[in-house]
Amino acid sequence: MPTAPRILMCPPDYYGIEYEINPWMSRSRQADRDGAIKQWSDLKSTFERLGAQVDLLSPVNGLPDLVFTANAAMIYRDQAILARFRHAQRQGEEPYNATWFEQNGFHVLRMPDTHYFEGAGDALFCGDTLFAGYRRRSDARSQQEVGKLIGVRVIPLELIDPYYYHLDTCFCPLAPGVAIYFPGAFDEYGQKVLKDLVGQLIEVDASEAPSFACNAVVIGRTVVTNIGCPRLHETLRAHGFDAVATPLDEFVKAGGSAKCLTLRLDGEEAAAWKTET
Repeated sequence: MPTAPRILMCPPDYYGIEYEINPWMSRSRQADRDGAIKQWSDLKSTFERLGAQVDLLSPVNGLPDLVFTANAAMIYRDQAILARFRHAQRQGEEPYNATWFEQNGFHVLRMPDTHYFEGAGDALFCGDTLFAGYRRRSDARSQQEVGKLIGVRVIPLELIDPYYYHLDTCFCPLAPGVAIYFPGAFDEYGQKVLKDLVGQLIEVDASEAPSFACNAVVIGRTVVTNIGCPRLHETLRAHGFDAVATPLDEFVKAGGSAKCLTLRLDGEEAAAWKTET
């Protein structure tokens, strides 16, 4: 029997645009608090309807981006490779994340202080290969260190567009050998590597990429995204996937969407499609 997907989320009690560390963020364009709470709650309900178990990380006043749990760590089996954030504004999240993982049975691994690594936001398995974004937030050397820690092949991908600063904003594995991506976020080498290594690489249109079409959550054969990407949904259905849209524009204001708001606790290498029979 397949195991239920397990997802970590953090309620947006203290979410807001309090600083600017990516091009999406502007303190002059604040998120609507009530709207953000509703959108987050609807996303959580969507996951639960699809059979996922949602665990909660307690929000902390003064840490508005704690809501983006994808960046807390990368989970591999019972190991949580803890984020080491590049920006000082987010470094305060690290001890809260570490405590949660330790209290919930994970073995916490840490990067050296000289390394930057932003968790599952920049480290995504497609099959047995770990694709790893670098330059904007995570270091290439950190990604290689992750590969050594867990004994897997790492394919580094340089992110060249500041609007797509984490790998999960422009690349989403759907199944072994199947993924969606936005080509404009990668250099020529990165595009070639993805085409060579991912058998079915589904291109996201430039008109839909800003809706964070790639920042999706895969539960079984269902792909959950923000609204604003109907072409992608049509393509997904043609490839045998179900597609669900839920409004997340209040979080796009901070540079995040469905994937950013979640961390797979059963491991980035263990998405629901790997446990299906």
